[in-house]
Amino acid sequence: MTVDVASATRFLASRFGGEPSGIAPLGSGVWSQAFSFRWAGRDYVARFGAYQEDFLKDRFVARFASAALPIPQVIAVGAGPGGYYAISERLFGGHIDTVDGAQMRALLPSLFAALDAAREADLSATTGYGGWGADGNGACSSWRQALLAVNTDDPASRGHGWRQKLAASPEALAAHDETYERLVELADDLPEERHLIHSDLLHYNVLVDGARITGVLDWGCSLYGDHLYDLAWLCYWQPWFPAWRDIDFRGEALRHYAAIGLDMPDFDRRLTCCEIHIGLGEQAYQAYAGLWDMLAKTVPYTLEIARKEAQLRLRR
Repeated sequence: MTVDVASATRFLASRFGGEPSGIAPLGSGVWSQAFSFRWAGRDYVARFGAYQEDFLKDRFVARFASAALPIPQVIAVGAGPGGYYAISERLFGGHIDTVDGAQMRALLPSLFAALDAAREADLSATTGYGGWGADGNGACSSWRQALLAVNTDDPASRGHGWRQKLAASPEALAAHDETYERLVELADDLPEERHLIHSDLLHYNVLVDGARITGVLDWGCSLYGDHLYDLAWLCYWQPWFPAWRDIDFRGEALRHYAAIGLDMPDFDRRLTCCEIHIGLGEQAYQAYAGLWDMLAKTVPYTLEIARKEAQLRLRR
């Protein structure tokens, strides 16, 4: 799907009853494109994509916005160029993906505060675990079920067909399946934590200004489950960010939890299960998208994480 500036401008002009000013491409992801614009003296973002549910999830999750967890309010969602559109208020900042080690260290208090706010979000009006839909309800009945669903090549999912594509590399498929077997073992009797998880903190979805988190965007991948998942996201992807190599995200998080008096039972196993799930999910997407160079890195890396935890359990 490609929406150019001209077609976006025409659509927004019809939507607002007059041409907006300063419309410009803001970026594009796998599932949508974004444009910034101004209208009546205020800054907005218009996104266009084929999947309305992502935009509806953003609208739903904005109810949990706070000073610690800045989430843009979604003004409108509907049919538009390429399928659907969403218009939201614009938040400003650089991307966390691009910060150096010193700035990332300075950001940790604000980042942990944002994750605390997500953990404390009141989900009492919702049900379920794992990926949730536009109605706010999760698809699974337990966190373990949500984790183990990662190996399902669901015909209704966007990435359907990933397993057949992964099978083009028997070695990769075998490693993937061994990793999954370790997850099955490790996920036995996990605490049924149920919190709001962003589940995609990198990929230009977090805005920053100095030592502050100024925006947490794009909740299309959001889950309900163990809040350690977002910490695991940083731990899992750290090798891809050389500037952060000296930051001990795990240790910094434990110090933060101790400081706020938060008990973290079975911390290591919970974190490892989340990391393995992230890796397996990425492998499915990478196979689907044909990202073979990336797959060649994530397959052995995730298997190593799984084997290491299994070995540690045998020694205990």
